[in-house]
Amino acid sequence: MARSLQHMLLGRPLPTTAMLEERLTRPRAIGAFGLDALSSVAYAPDEILYALLLAGAAAARLSLPIAVAITALLLIVTVSYRQTIFAYPHGGGSFTVARENLGRIPGLVAAAALMVDYLTVVAVSVTAGVQAIVAFVPALDTHRVSASVAGILLLMVVNLRGIREAGAIFVLPTYLFIGSLGALVVWGLLRVTVLGGVPQAVHAAPPPAVEALTPFLVLHAFAGGCTAMTGIEAIANGVPAFKRPEARNAATTLSILAGILAVLFLGVTYLGQHVGAVPTAQANVVAQVGRAVADGPLFYLVQLSAAVVLLLAANTSFNGFPLLAATIARDGYFPHQFTKRGQRLAYSNGIIVIGALAIALVVVFRGSTHALIPLFAVGVFLCFTLSQAGMVRHWRRTRGPWWRLKLAVNGIGALATGLATMVVVVAKFAAGAWLVVLLVPLLVLNFLAIHAHYQRAREELANVGPSPEPHDVRHRTLIPVHKLNRATAEAVRYALSASDSVIAVHIDDDGDETRQLQRAWQAWCPSIPLRIVPSPYREVLDPLVDYILRVQAEEPRQPLTVMVPEVIPHRWWEEPLHNQSAFGLELALRYKDGIVVTTVPIRLHR
Repeated sequence: MARSLQHMLLGRPLPTTAMLEERLTRPRAIGAFGLDALSSVAYAPDEILYALLLAGAAAARLSLPIAVAITALLLIVTVSYRQTIFAYPHGGGSFTVARENLGRIPGLVAAAALMVDYLTVVAVSVTAGVQAIVAFVPALDTHRVSASVAGILLLMVVNLRGIREAGAIFVLPTYLFIGSLGALVVWGLLRVTVLGGVPQAVHAAPPPAVEALTPFLVLHAFAGGCTAMTGIEAIANGVPAFKRPEARNAATTLSILAGILAVLFLGVTYLGQHVGAVPTAQANVVAQVGRAVADGPLFYLVQLSAAVVLLLAANTSFNGFPLLAATIARDGYFPHQFTKRGQRLAYSNGIIVIGALAIALVVVFRGSTHALIPLFAVGVFLCFTLSQAGMVRHWRRTRGPWWRLKLAVNGIGALATGLATMVVVVAKFAAGAWLVVLLVPLLVLNFLAIHAHYQRAREELANVGPSPEPHDVRHRTLIPVHKLNRATAEAVRYALSASDSVIAVHIDDDGDETRQLQRAWQAWCPSIPLRIVPSPYREVLDPLVDYILRVQAEEPRQPLTVMVPEVIPHRWWEEPLHNQSAFGLELALRYKDGIVVTTVPIRLHR
């Protein structure tokens, strides 16, 4: 039944030979890796205005110059990452570049920062999508958290079905969003420049100034708008997911994505400034521009596609995080389970983990996009900086054709993103960025601890010793007995076939039952001793564990197997009706040397 349900939700398992077929074409890659970057058009202009409007409505005139500066930085980063893609076509992005050129610790810092960024992308994207839906379904406002959680769970299921299928599902909403918002921007520009202008936004209400227009406030607005650049690095991290030639397809996709993002971001910011948009929790800049420019079918199409794309934008993280986790795990800095592909050839463990953590983040921050934004962008800009600095070192080390020009491009990128990182951290520190600043070093320490554990484990497991002779090991078996029945009898027969020393033990928590068992045991199998352990407080597990430890202590050099009879019911729903003693024993004895807990399954047929 569980297998049938899994196949219904996720599809039939795919063979390893289908891995090449699961790779992405350029159009599908925009849907798989580009939604995070594209969706930022729906909230990055808002974040610029949230800061500027603290100085009054007149300060909003700076939104366009700030957007131009951010776009220039976007283009620098895009050119830099194109070079990274060709230099490191096997993926890994910032982590691989920083580790190989700057050292282990910078590489782990990049990995930790990118993981934090991927996590916040899921939470911010989904809550922003719900907010976009609230713009034309106000009744949903009181159900933001539950709607966001449902959206994350849906994305988890879609991505567990495989990267190619997820990319195909997201193609239509992606291009519907690009087309509808592009049409809105073009129509708005035509109305402004040719047809005589557009009315003011319906929701606009010039706020009173509460702060002076200072350079710090401008930097704060710049830091908020830099969220438009998040997700641009995802393609460089996931180059192996593209069809051949991987590097060329990834680089071309990155250029197309950056171009679309730049045009839409500048267009929405310009029109928002022109209509006097004032972002609110119920209507963002895109919604207010849509109302002012095209209050009709195009407005609803833009809002609906924006809501869907915002919800689906978390797909970038569902692709990027598992790939990054697998890369780090292969190097021994993350649990090895993250290197395993699921039945649909996706890194299932990474998908499930980031989904669960994002749900927790949404619940803690009560589904508020604006509350989550301060956690955003710090990690990704730190990755930008480390990646570009690593590429500078790479070109100095490898040289090659045009290496000085390439070094200059990455150097400018490192300098620009480094300054942007400092601006983002300072501007958002008190609002919540301090949490990211604290979390990144903690993750790095965790990576190092995992690596140290694997190193110790390899050293201990490397020594297999001489091959054992049959007479070297005296095998002892202990069987816990509750009642004398077929399950117990099968366990005893199996133990006698595999061991030269078998004893049975019964925990005496009921005197009458114990005496009946002793008589029946003596009549059935007197050759195997039945040890009775008193339990005046009617406990079973603790007295049994204590007795097992005493038996092991008598001959600590000889292994002891605890063989537990386990009844397997005919129907799955009958499973809870039987005692789970084997599980409790395994937990209690897990860290005890020389003791093995195993089960002898006895299956019921009706």
